[in-house]
Amino acid sequence: MATNLMENSLLSSTPAADVMIVDDAPANLELLFCVLRDRGFKVRPVPSGAQALEAARRAPPDLILLDIDMPGMNGYEVCAQLKADANLRAIPVIFISAFDGEISKVKAFEMGGVDYVTKPYQFGDVEYRVRIHLELARLRRELEQHNAHLEETVARRTRELAEAHARLAIQDQAKSDFLSLISHELRTPLNGIFGAAELLLMACDQQDPETAAYAKMYEISRHRLMTLLDDALLLTQIGVSAEAGEHPFCRLEELLNNARAAVGPSAELRGVQVAPVPPSLDLVQGAPEYLLRALQSLLETALKFARAGTTVRLTQATVPGEISLFIEADGRTIPPEALPHFFDLLAIAKPITGVDDLGLAPALAERIVKLYGGTVSVENLTPPGIRLTVRLKIAGTVPSVVHRPGQ
Repeated sequence: MATNLMENSLLSSTPAADVMIVDDAPANLELLFCVLRDRGFKVRPVPSGAQALEAARRAPPDLILLDIDMPGMNGYEVCAQLKADANLRAIPVIFISAFDGEISKVKAFEMGGVDYVTKPYQFGDVEYRVRIHLELARLRRELEQHNAHLEETVARRTRELAEAHARLAIQDQAKSDFLSLISHELRTPLNGIFGAAELLLMACDQQDPETAAYAKMYEISRHRLMTLLDDALLLTQIGVSAEAGEHPFCRLEELLNNARAAVGPSAELRGVQVAPVPPSLDLVQGAPEYLLRALQSLLETALKFARAGTTVRLTQATVPGEISLFIEADGRTIPPEALPHFFDLLAIAKPITGVDDLGLAPALAERIVKLYGGTVSVENLTPPGIRLTVRLKIAGTVPSVVHRPGQ
């Protein structure tokens, strides 16, 4: 039934298609001419192969009915020359022959014909084949046009993406240059300011509570500023993604103990404790000097959210190939609108209520961990607090050489 529907659809349509008939027998030409003309086609009868080629080059038809057995230039030769011409090779050719042998049909298809009609004609069959191949040719042209449009669209989008990538690269380089400039150029004047401030504090009464308060404020600000400069310089030295190749492995327990010791003075100034490091932590993938800085940055971030008198907790969980380290602080939470931007490089420009500026610490830690195939995330806790989750790749076997911080 589906075949009948398709056949009725094709037979009901009467496109003004240009059909060329090539046959050296006048009676055959006249017969096919009348049949196809009466069915709505524009028909061009041609009595020889040479004339058919000349006429086709002047005005390419939509389809050619081509007799095989002709004097001078037979149908196979005509078809070969049509397929050799870039302007004519797409024209569908239906061969006509009085021979119904398999050899003739095979050769017809080998020469590039799309179909084969034998004499005497069954006119309904001829018309149906003509319409079928005209429709196939139309669909093929539409597909080629669609593909050409698609290629053009892809090429345009590729150019646009390349231009956008180039702009982002320029902006990223400018940002890195700016951070590097700040880190280098501010150290000299800051050393003078710090020195003068320390001399002034030393000249004051060290037992005076007001002096002690100023000294504490100064130490926190000095530490915050120097950390910001160090982080800015380090950010210009690392990329977001690692280069191909294996990374060294180091002991997470040792790194975390060193990071805990490094944030000790800051924790003391804030009246916060940092819990002991969980034992038996695995070997993790990454350069120890970078991972140490990342862990230190995350501990310093947790301290800023911790309430005085509380303890920053350190726990871990291990799954095949990965270890998760949880750093939890009780005290303050992150506003919901700030959570998606917590690890953005310029998040320091977005105030977080009740918490000191985070500086570049979250962004730096996240980029270092990503450098070695890990991830860092943050979430709010109830009761109020935050949890930083660090996921790092672990070693499948113990390497012969374990890198330690400072090596």
